[in-house]
Amino acid sequence: MRNGKVPPRVAPVTHNLRSVFMSFTLATWNINSVRLREPLVWKLLDEEGPDVLCLQECKSPVDKIPVEGFQARGYTHMVARGDKGYNGVAILSKLPITEVCAQDFAGLGHARHIAARLENGVTVHNFYVPAGGDEPDREKNLKFDQKLTYLNDMRDWFRTEAPEKSILVGDLNIAPREDDVWSHKQLLKVVSHTPIEVEHLAETQDAGKWVDITRQDIPDGLLYSWWSYRSADWAAADKGRRLDHIWATPDISNAAHSSRILRDARGWELEASPKPIKPSDHAPVFATFDL
Repeated sequence: MRNGKVPPRVAPVTHNLRSVFMSFTLATWNINSVRLREPLVWKLLDEEGPDVLCLQECKSPVDKIPVEGFQARGYTHMVARGDKGYNGVAILSKLPITEVCAQDFAGLGHARHIAARLENGVTVHNFYVPAGGDEPDREKNLKFDQKLTYLNDMRDWFRTEAPEKSILVGDLNIAPREDDVWSHKQLLKVVSHTPIEVEHLAETQDAGKWVDITRQDIPDGLLYSWWSYRSADWAAADKGRRLDHIWATPDISNAAHSSRILRDARGWELEASPKPIKPSDHAPVFATFDL
């Protein structure tokens, strides 16, 4: 509920479909411009070959996404939403997928969500939650208010349409646990790790009964998927945050395994003309599901 109003009905999160067993590996990556970093995506697909790749911050209209290179590598299926120069989400797949819905939470008009269904009936939700600006005060910072509102709308949707047989991935722009950041104490007042953001994310997770698959597989220890461009030597400083997530509903969470974060991709740089292709500030996150 927002502003005293009941949220509008939305498309169902899942449908009952004939079950088709398959084992598939899924990866999620904030690519920070799919057109600028297309060769880096090719490198990931060539070397790792996930069956499904979810990209965020594509920064491209859908009709400008360079699909030819992906199709040549066997990723012949795509659902996407795009904005020119910012936002944007896409699901690329070797496996047949059908678009389910694309929600506009917080009424921002941004391309921040897309969902697709696999032949085995599993629905994959790809999210790019707003970053929230620099100041963690929703009265002084409109972007921070939009972020919290976006999470509240996600929460209300999952309460209204309880997800089943679903996977949620993406750049959620929040590192919830103390060991998801390089310094819990120093980041308590920094956007992405503030208590109010962590609380809102927990409410969203609880609303859908989502299981954090990455932490189910890797329950202990420091774990990051993002390192700032501001660091001259990101690897040496290692001041990271786990902003990118893979969740699943309880009915399929036990089928997940082999979670990992491809840290090396944060350092990928390719020679190109007229200038080298720099890495994204995010690293891909993986999980495999036997369903």
